[in-house]
Amino acid sequence: MADVARLAGVSAQTVSRVSAGHPGVLESTRREVLNAMQQLGYRPNSAARALKRGEFRTIGVILFTLATTGNSRTVEAIAAHAAREGYAITLIPVAVPTQDGVLGAFTRLGELAVDGIIVIMEVHLLDAVDLTLPPGVPVVVVDSDAGDRYPVVDADQAEGARQAVRHLLALGHETVWHVTGPDESFSSARRAQAWRQVLEDAGRPVPPSEHGDWSAESGYRAGLRLAARPECTAVFAANDQMALGVLRALHENGRRVPEDVSVVGFDDIPDATSYMPPLTTVHQDWPEVGRRCVQALLEQINRHTVPPGTVLVPTTLIERASTAPPSTDQRQ
Repeated sequence: MADVARLAGVSAQTVSRVSAGHPGVLESTRREVLNAMQQLGYRPNSAARALKRGEFRTIGVILFTLATTGNSRTVEAIAAHAAREGYAITLIPVAVPTQDGVLGAFTRLGELAVDGIIVIMEVHLLDAVDLTLPPGVPVVVVDSDAGDRYPVVDADQAEGARQAVRHLLALGHETVWHVTGPDESFSSARRAQAWRQVLEDAGRPVPPSEHGDWSAESGYRAGLRLAARPECTAVFAANDQMALGVLRALHENGRRVPEDVSVVGFDDIPDATSYMPPLTTVHQDWPEVGRRCVQALLEQINRHTVPPGTVLVPTTLIERASTAPPSTDQRQ
């Protein structure tokens, strides 16, 4: 900074003001300082300025994988809204969902300069590990039922599943078969609980669920088993990828959709409109989830205290061509 000041013929304080974008500098002086910076290859040390101010304009994000639609879309939304607020994100993937892996991620963030942390992981892993959060760092948890301890933001998983099952029952189907996500998933558990509750409240039989892992291949394997059941006329898959696998299995086994079997997914991924037939599914508003996450974190950063609680972003059923009333033969 002293070298820039000498070359530009100004004080070090003026160089500092130009570096910080302070408006109270003559334009001619600003140009001289910027030219001197360019000649000398000088770049302001943002880390040093951040330490001096006590803020880093960076949000840490911890998650297990970007492979799932929900995680990748949530991170994308968080990054977009953080950028609009002038923040960058530091992404810390946990390669293996073990206690050591989780502890390592929090330790790493404790060493980095972040203003707050958004955690995208299952709550039972927060319970299973003796986690030590960086002291005084605000935290928001996504996709979890940890609202008794942390501010939580999530899509309304249960209401989305209820809409899907009620839609199929309203079409006249006797019951609805379900392809779940993995057992350790909070979202999968919420959707399965809602599926079961709607059937029980309606006095309908609750068929055994088929287990998947979010992949189209697991949906295909479940679909093969369902295709062999002539009494199965309606399927609710816990995500769109598994619904795609179900559609393939039904097609290969001569079960027409929606004439013989209606299928509903969850997520409303962009490709859902190109499925054959276009998929009825539950839309999740990931941009709003990301906005709420960043908003909740910034409230903590600015106000320092935000009580625990859960904010649910509404989900909406999108009706397309993969659902219809059961045929007359099926009703009989």
